[in-house]
Amino acid sequence: MTMSARPGRGGELAAVLLSVAERLRGFPGCEIYLISQDRADPDTVHVTEVWQDDASAQAALASPPPADGPTPADVLALLSGPPHRTDLTVLGGVGLPPDGRS
Repeated sequence: MTMSARPGRGGELAAVLLSVAERLRGFPGCEIYLISQDRADPDTVHVTEVWQDDASAQAALASPPPADGPTPADVLALLSGPPHRTDLTVLGGVGLPPDGRS
């Protein structure tokens, strides 16, 4: 997913998303949840997610955020427009077992 932050707020957006990533550490079915910032445009932040299955991803979306953690509204408030999402089928590569699952 690619997100464009409001001008000058890419660092804040990345920090909020890194907090979300910490919450997902150890979440059942979460294989990868990476936050990256575009070197040429720091207001562009990418989230790369790999889930064991769609049910795991949906469970993460449905889980309530911790009382002291960011909410989806916190992320949306930093965006200059809607995120761009691309759904992919993992075929393999470095960092995942050959079938893309643990």
